[in-house]
Amino acid sequence: VQLVESGGGSVQAGGSLRISCAASAVVTRCMAWIRQAPGKEREAVAIIYTGGGSTSYADSVKGRFTISQDNARETVYLQMDSLKTEDTGVYYCAACRSCSGGVCNGDFAYWGQGTQVTVS
Repeated sequence: VQLVESGGGSVQAGGSLRISCAASAVVTRCMAWIRQAPGKEREAVAIIYTGGGSTSYADSVKGRFTISQDNARETVYLQMDSLKTEDTGVYYCAACRSCSGGVCNGDFAYWGQGTQVTVS
């Protein structure tokens, strides 16, 4: 299984970016975007249950980020608006190891290579 992210880049504070994650196969119906910020622990910023569309967000991005899906393309997106400098980091797409009842268990079986987002 391969997860391939794209769409990262540099943007000024207040701007927007959309990053994408294309999966080579369906391994789970719970997909997440995980951020690794400099000097900080990894944080799952958004999770989506692609079987039903339910979503959850970290408090740090709630109201600014939107995770969405295109099941026909096996692709998950993260729309990031009102970006802040503290949103800077490497964003990884990951597949939850377990998605029982549409809830991610917080353990991730597959990871993409990551895409850099820099907000200045």
